[in-house]
Amino acid sequence: MSGKRIFIKGNEAIAHGALAAGCRCYFGYPITPQNDIPEMLSSAMPAAGGEFVQAESEVAAANMLLGAAACGVRAMTTSSSPGVSLMQEAISYMAGSELPGVLVNMNRGGPGLGDIGPSQGDYFQSVKGGGHGDYRTLVLAPATCQECYDLTFEAFDLAFKYRNPVLLLGDAIVGQMKEPVVPREARPVDPAEGAAWKLTGRGERAPRLLKSLFLEDGALAGQNQLLKDKYEAMRAEVRYEAFETEDAELVVVAYGSIGRIAKSAVRTLRAEGLRVGLFRPVTLYPFPEAALRALAGQGKRFLTIEHNLGQMVEDVRLAVRGITDSEFFGFFPGNMPTPEDFTGPIRAAAKGA
Repeated sequence: MSGKRIFIKGNEAIAHGALAAGCRCYFGYPITPQNDIPEMLSSAMPAAGGEFVQAESEVAAANMLLGAAACGVRAMTTSSSPGVSLMQEAISYMAGSELPGVLVNMNRGGPGLGDIGPSQGDYFQSVKGGGHGDYRTLVLAPATCQECYDLTFEAFDLAFKYRNPVLLLGDAIVGQMKEPVVPREARPVDPAEGAAWKLTGRGERAPRLLKSLFLEDGALAGQNQLLKDKYEAMRAEVRYEAFETEDAELVVVAYGSIGRIAKSAVRTLRAEGLRVGLFRPVTLYPFPEAALRALAGQGKRFLTIEHNLGQMVEDVRLAVRGITDSEFFGFFPGNMPTPEDFTGPIRAAAKGA
């Protein structure tokens, strides 16, 4: 199927990308708006020689992911906001035990049960840890169906490279829209992947212990230093899109589907002669702070647009602190944004002091 375009939803692209990356275990529980993923994988995963389990809850699904990860299996779970909240304890355990796994959150409106429409209200939860203790997940934010496929494909490599959970953060817009996607050649998984640490049954080797409990004096401090060094190393994976920023006086910062919608608004305003551009983080952790700071050093001003009450704007302001600041426009979850909703705030910020 490689090279032949297929017309699919973003959710379906995630499922296709996972299978092509060698994912052979899926554990999940139904919740809108990500249900296309388990629906497809319920038949496609067994057909690929893998295991599909509809767990009894999101808590169970996340702990099944932990178990498969400990055995070195490429495994995934998917959910949406309230379900991902229930998974946080297991994610913390995975990070503390240095276990690779891929999680998908198709963000829906909140807080609480909210609605089944799009939102970016889970940014803090995603990039600041979410569960207990000091840890990070590497967070990827797709804006297109092709990115849903590509970033899922790459998420498995990143998870095993860093022995850490990787989170794909989307929403109801990117999950439900349909676009052409060009699949990659399916990659056979190296049987030696994780050979140094995965649990395979003792046999003739020395015993192994994967854990997040460190009770000996100084042991936990040593483990946290190791994790901190790993999170710093993740900065090598920073990715972003810079659109028309070279001559821009105002740079709009937005991610995911909101970044895509804002890009249309930027095109409209540039046609009016306004020198505006777009900076779209693709990795939310690690955050592309150095690239933003470089733009700030060129004298540019910033407007952060999010589908929430203001979350990523804090990271934008930290990135450019000491040089400039960022204005903020929040589009409330519960409403569906269009480019026209953003042109007014961008125009006002561009013409402001």
